[in-house]
Amino acid sequence: MRKAPTSKDVARIAGVSQSTVSYVMSGKRPISETTRRRVEDAIAQLTYHPHAGARALAGHRTDAIAVIMPFRSASTAQRLMAFVEEITLAARRRDHDVLLVTADEGPDGLRRVVGRSLCDAVVVMEVGTNDERARIARTLPLPVVFIGVPEDTHGLECLDFDFEGAGALLVDELADLGHGTVDVLGWPRDVVETNYNYVPRLTRGVERAAAARDVELRWHRVPGDHDVRPVLADACADRTDRPGLILLAAIPEAVRALSDLGLRTGTDVDVVALSTEAEAQEQGLTAVSTQPRDVSRRVMERLFALLDGTAPEAREVDLVPATLVRRASTRR
Repeated sequence: MRKAPTSKDVARIAGVSQSTVSYVMSGKRPISETTRRRVEDAIAQLTYHPHAGARALAGHRTDAIAVIMPFRSASTAQRLMAFVEEITLAARRRDHDVLLVTADEGPDGLRRVVGRSLCDAVVVMEVGTNDERARIARTLPLPVVFIGVPEDTHGLECLDFDFEGAGALLVDELADLGHGTVDVLGWPRDVVETNYNYVPRLTRGVERAAAARDVELRWHRVPGDHDVRPVLADACADRTDRPGLILLAAIPEAVRALSDLGLRTGTDVDVVALSTEAEAQEQGLTAVSTQPRDVSRRVMERLFALLDGTAPEAREVDLVPATLVRRASTRR
């Protein structure tokens, strides 16, 4: 049987002392970025994981869960609050507090909360497709769960909503209603450029389903000022057939704009959306809910199983399935 790698092996591969390896993992002393990367690369190469006993000796339990969730805008904060509420409720049921880290610090925020022994485990949110925090998470001596799916999931615990499946459901619903052309109201430029992982995943689902159903897609972007009326007027202009529309962003604004344009959802235009359940109910939309509360509950179940040592064999990616609920915004 192959012997499990040790911190001594990591030190040898990285060309540093064992104490340097310890300092990189704990964050208790400043280490140069070059040395830190050598150690992290060696850890990844050896797939080294500290022994549970060593983790216990490294510090006492804090009974706190850190949630790394950078608030980049007011709309970001509003979108994330359902996650925060469910995470907090689950933590309190286990007599744990929640430490919110809302600054956009990248890998440094993850290193800081772990290096200062501020928590027993970490939940990482607002995950990018190429997220630098993933590299750090693989080296940490405590449980880390990502709400999101970066491009490289090897060695990570990732749990999220099935955005790709959601995109397919939205296209299939309009294709089943006979739409050969579908207009998609996509995210603003700043959201796309932030590199959130759910954007390419949802886009893949939409495009694959459209190709399979022989549906033409016409993509539109929400402008920076969220005035979507000109966008929707252009999408619906000069159509000899009934428009079919997928809403991915600015949903209340889009529904109001359609009304201002004299278009009734479900009568003059078929509209489906990716939204929260509350937003879909309020707007009467046929929609796929992103299920933030279900995702958060499942994340916390996994996290506490990891803390308790009762977690089943790790799955690199665990997705909450997408489901579509029909309402009055589509004809049936």
